Amino acid sequence: MREEIDELEQARSESQATVELDQTRVGRLSRMDAMQQQAMAQATGERARTHLLRIESALKRCDDGSYGDCLRCETPIDPRRLEVDPAATLCIQCAEQPAD
Repeated sequence: MREEIDELEQARSESQATVELDQTRVGRLSRMDAMQQQAMAQATGERARTHLLRIESALKRCDDGSYGDCLRCETPIDPRRLEVDPAATLCIQCAEQPAD
């Protein structure tokens, strides 16, 4: 997962470049579209970075032996939940409760 996110991040870097104002080359609507695409690429990049941090955190929990335990109540997280989201930090019961 980490490698896939790193590869996607590299591919997105060009999409996040600053949109230059050059009215002779790009019309106003085209520039607005380019700015919207830039904003979407930046948001996607931020989500990827957040996901990467979650993966790194899960790997650290594997190293210290706490992987698979709920960070709030410390009970084991259902393996089916971890199959769906290997970076899950909370059991279902704690995830459904509002944050303190």
